[in-house]
Amino acid sequence: MRGIYTAAFLDRLLSQHAKRTGQGRLDLGRGIDLICGTSTGAIVACAVAVGCPLDRVVDLYRKHGAAIFPHRITGYRSIAYRAFSGRRFVRAGDQALRSALTEVLGDITVADVFDKRGISLSVPAVDMSTHRSWVFKRTPVSGVRDDDFSLVDVCMASSAAPIFRSLADVGDPNSDRGARKVFADGGLWANNPVLVALTDAMAMAEEDQPIEIFSLGTCPRPVGEHIRGDAVHRSLLEWRFGADVGPLSISAQEFAYDNIARLLGNELSKQGRSVQAIRFPRKDVPASMMPFLALDDTREEAMDRLVEQAGSDADLTKSACDDPGCRDGSTIKSLLESLPPADPSRLLYNPGLQDGTPSEP
Repeated sequence: MRGIYTAAFLDRLLSQHAKRTGQGRLDLGRGIDLICGTSTGAIVACAVAVGCPLDRVVDLYRKHGAAIFPHRITGYRSIAYRAFSGRRFVRAGDQALRSALTEVLGDITVADVFDKRGISLSVPAVDMSTHRSWVFKRTPVSGVRDDDFSLVDVCMASSAAPIFRSLADVGDPNSDRGARKVFADGGLWANNPVLVALTDAMAMAEEDQPIEIFSLGTCPRPVGEHIRGDAVHRSLLEWRFGADVGPLSISAQEFAYDNIARLLGNELSKQGRSVQAIRFPRKDVPASMMPFLALDDTREEAMDRLVEQAGSDADLTKSACDDPGCRDGSTIKSLLESLPPADPSRLLYNPGLQDGTPSEP
């Protein structure tokens, strides 16, 4: 559910820039060579790739969140109840998410984005048949394995978070015998996909071409614990039967991969390959946000707070863009100024969705 923050942040940043410069809606996707996203980030990434307005993506979370997560994991009583009734909830959520995604993405494929929009995609998941990483990908140097996967199936696969959602059972478009593949959430290994993006960017770019990576998260939880004495002996109950492992993994990956990307970028730049990895916004999340950051929190209050926080963070980012002494801000400003206006003839999603009214994809 924290993807609503990412969509609202981008919507605010783009709309404020367009208003300030007297432009209409901007097409973020066509200003970027490679778009990479994991889990809920895959949904935002694919929406940007097809040219869908970001306020429409915010609406997707608002309108369908409660159906996608019909039972929120809270205290121990909810965990016990979920242990015996969980299949019913994740099955219903699976159907709701697929319906919501189809409403926006229709039958658009990975190859469609590359061929018709000139945008490369890279979306991590886990192949359950091998328990190995899988990246749905189409770039100028990739193969064609993933070309015919629909974006709906790609998003279902990358966001199939264990415990919270069903595994993703999707058809294999490379088989003419009805074969299927099952995937789990890409966040199990690349919740922060910045290193996936950097690897693909280096493979795509010319040797002397600078690489700029713009990395945006999902309003991470204020983290850290003071653990002493017998509290270190946690088992199933204390980990809420695994429900608390996901947020811990997300926080650790986000911090580690951001720093690895920054250090790697610095070393590559020393060797003559210009790489700049920008994480924005870079500030601590207020502690007051803590009650609203559960992965499956669909309460109106939680969504409102995430959208409000996104607006505040976008305004701070815009201030950084206006500071000539801020290198990251100047780079983000250059990106915003390079974005083309949204051209209806270059959009893949149904333009009838611009007014927020669903229509046939």
